[in-house]
Amino acid sequence: MTNPEQPGLALAVLDMAGTTVTDDGLVQAAFDAALDAAGIGTDSPAEPELRRHIRDTMGQSKIEVFRAVFDENTAQRANRAFEQCYAGQIDTGRVAPVPGAPEAITALRGAGIKVALTTGFSRDTQHRLVAALGWRDIADLVLCPEDAGGRGRPYPDMVLTALLRLRVDDVARVAVVGDTASDIRTGARAGASVLVGVLTGAHDGPTLRAAGATHVLPSIADLPALLTPALT
Repeated sequence: MTNPEQPGLALAVLDMAGTTVTDDGLVQAAFDAALDAAGIGTDSPAEPELRRHIRDTMGQSKIEVFRAVFDENTAQRANRAFEQCYAGQIDTGRVAPVPGAPEAITALRGAGIKVALTTGFSRDTQHRLVAALGWRDIADLVLCPEDAGGRGRPYPDMVLTALLRLRVDDVARVAVVGDTASDIRTGARAGASVLVGVLTGAHDGPTLRAAGATHVLPSIADLPALLTPALT
């Protein structure tokens, strides 16, 4: 297991929904809207398997989640419904920081660790989310799949894009943090040395560890104590 206390950690790549942001079930509501738009009702025989697919692929680029199970036109329709539902509720007070998340990000940056926020949402939805939270300046970088050539999790592209843009010289100096198996697999594929699962979102501890997490924490609030022990 990698020791996170070793000197030289330079970048923490943090997921948003479920990791640094709580949304009062809005992601699930948006997936409900997407399935409706795709013509999948609760009485459809395909509905249970699609729900399982959605649960297993939490954290991935939403359009790719839909492309895996629908034809292109249906996938695009489902994706539009998802984004419209989520974005339309951002300003209603349903989204908020996970308790301790802003303080954790500030502590990491204060310790000299750069922070990138990543998501599987579209750029427009991500920007609206960041604006609603008042987080325009909270991180060094904010990325969505469109910023990394269109490929989201579990591909390593967003992590590697963050490394390149923030001029980090070694993937071993990167920590990746998220609430889903896809977050952990993304970090592993990018070569990050510290892969942290948090229990405030979609997947449980055994699922995160099975995906390769080196550490599992109750919350992002506990991250500075792991990555910057000298501050605690």
